[in-house]
Amino acid sequence: MGFQTLPSSDDKGDRPWWLAALVLIGLVLAAVIAFNDLYAQVFTVVGKGVFVTIFVTLVAFFLATLLGLGIALLGLSNSLVLRQTARFYVEVIRGIPILVLLFYIAFVGAPAFVALYNLAISPLVSLGWLEPMVVRDLSLMWRAIIALMIGYSSFIAEIFRAGFQSVEKGQIEAAMSLGLNRYQRFRLIVFPQAIRVIFPPLSNDFVAMVKDSSLVSVLGVADVTQMAKVYAAGSFRFFETYSIVTYVYLVLTIGLSLVLRRLEMRMREHGSGRR
Repeated sequence: MGFQTLPSSDDKGDRPWWLAALVLIGLVLAAVIAFNDLYAQVFTVVGKGVFVTIFVTLVAFFLATLLGLGIALLGLSNSLVLRQTARFYVEVIRGIPILVLLFYIAFVGAPAFVALYNLAISPLVSLGWLEPMVVRDLSLMWRAIIALMIGYSSFIAEIFRAGFQSVEKGQIEAAMSLGLNRYQRFRLIVFPQAIRVIFPPLSNDFVAMVKDSSLVSVLGVADVTQMAKVYAAGSFRFFETYSIVTYVYLVLTIGLSLVLRRLEMRMREHGSGRR
């Protein structure tokens, strides 16, 4: 007996009842926070870390996207050395857990960078023109951002590579026959088509980084998780504190997922309309 393809949710006429249930739960929790003094106090303390969480996520993801795009382009170059260098970077970084990478960048990479910087400017320091740098000049927040950037850039590079390679070679050859140079082929032919393939996994990585940004709390960065740890350790209100933390992260990730899904649908409709 052969397998029958299961109908999709749209074919079955499903409605997003899961979203309605989440909204209802969210409204109930919002009411609890508004009318319960203890939960309101916890939310006020934890909420102070929301800006840090958003800032770390946006900056780290933006830098990771730029770095990942550069690595992907190196991996698709005509140079064997550049291709192998890009592959080496991707394989090594993907094999390191984000938490380990955070510790390594913060406590190994940062001191090494400071030592190299001081060595490079030593002639200027001896002349009294510059002051040597110390490790504490590099904030823990920026060490965490750099670690997230490096960690996610390897995955983003693979997303870009797969997206670029999804464009049919015939279209690229046709563009070459029209006399378009490499940059023009990339800007006019490859990227507009590849972005529809790239965007869904890239948006998934963005949501994942929102969650992984909680790891920066191990360095003492005052994000949502760190503020909750400090409050819970002092008040012993672990249930209330981490319930609020869970609520905050769910609002951030689910809200962001819905927005990105809507953008993906618009891109898909726009692409279908052009065809």
